[in-house]
Amino acid sequence: MAQSLLEQLRTMTIVVADTGDIQAIEQFKPRDATTNPSLITAAAQMPQYQAIVDETLLQAKADLGLDASDKDIANLAFKRLAVAFGLKILQIIPGRVSTEVDARLSYDTAATIETAHDLIAQYEAAGISRDRILIKIASTWEGIQAAKALEKEGIHCNLTLLFGLHQAIACAEAKATLISPFVGRILDWYKKETGRESYPPTEDPGVQSVTEIYNYYKKFGHATEVMGASFRNLGEITQLAGCDLLTISPQLLAQLDQTAADLPRQLLPEKAAAAEIERISMDQATFEQMHERDRMASEKLEEGIRGFSKALETLETMLAERLHLRLQGEKLVSQAAEEVFQAYDLDGDGFITREEWMGTDAVFDALDRDHDGKVTPDEISTGFGGGYQLIQV
Repeated sequence: MAQSLLEQLRTMTIVVADTGDIQAIEQFKPRDATTNPSLITAAAQMPQYQAIVDETLLQAKADLGLDASDKDIANLAFKRLAVAFGLKILQIIPGRVSTEVDARLSYDTAATIETAHDLIAQYEAAGISRDRILIKIASTWEGIQAAKALEKEGIHCNLTLLFGLHQAIACAEAKATLISPFVGRILDWYKKETGRESYPPTEDPGVQSVTEIYNYYKKFGHATEVMGASFRNLGEITQLAGCDLLTISPQLLAQLDQTAADLPRQLLPEKAAAAEIERISMDQATFEQMHERDRMASEKLEEGIRGFSKALETLETMLAERLHLRLQGEKLVSQAAEEVFQAYDLDGDGFITREEWMGTDAVFDALDRDHDGKVTPDEISTGFGGGYQLIQV
């Protein structure tokens, strides 16, 4: 019997689950996993996680005191929820979990470092070694400098929202543990820019970007790991077979698991070592010049920070409302769904496109039940109610 694509991929690449859903992680058994605000928002609506959310909220309120604002309570609850879900995930996987720093701190090096220290302290207080945690930080120059300082302390970092070679080189020279270049979002930008409806995997701009980064790292002996992220289709994944890591949504993991076909390795260290590549020395001035010239990278970085910040603000609003309703013994699902829809339907046309969503692709794919590239109010309500089976694929 032929092996599935997923089985073959695991022989050459570390597979990471791009989900906060514990059941999906249990099903696909990845080595590593990652969480972020939009994933936690989705998982927090599932009935099986309500106790975690309620306990975290009430404890945050008790710790901050009666005079604390709803916003402060919700912000503290988010930080603790991120760790709470991380702790549950670490009971299942053998490797590491990525936990995200507030995206609103993406241009504040000192605040990013402070938040990372707080997250690591929570994990260590729960008996988890910092070697099993990756602090997830946006790949701004300021974020990369925070990662540089944290890595010197033995706190490992995952640099996200990465779209350009200049970001990747700066991360490698900062000795970041891992980077997450966003394959699908790069493809989205080029499709919109060129008007093309599709690209074959070998011509996919996101695939080409990750391949370029992988080859640069292997050519010059950088230890930073490359983890391709944000996939739109199987072709992007199979074309990056051999990448250090790939983080994949439950929906695409299921497709890989159900597809039997030959999977040749595409990325090879020895092939990269033989390639003719010019070495670039990176400082802040060079970074800023290259970033300004790369319109795709600069636009997608800003868009990603806005999207992740919006996801966090939505989660904090939901948590604040949930606290009140929890104390009153009422239910929140319909209100949470309405909040999320209003937050992301930017042009008010009655549906959310992938570009408007700007949060995590895995959640968008799960909510988009008919796969038409748009999320309707009904799909949001179904996703955030008792019918949230799709994200548990």
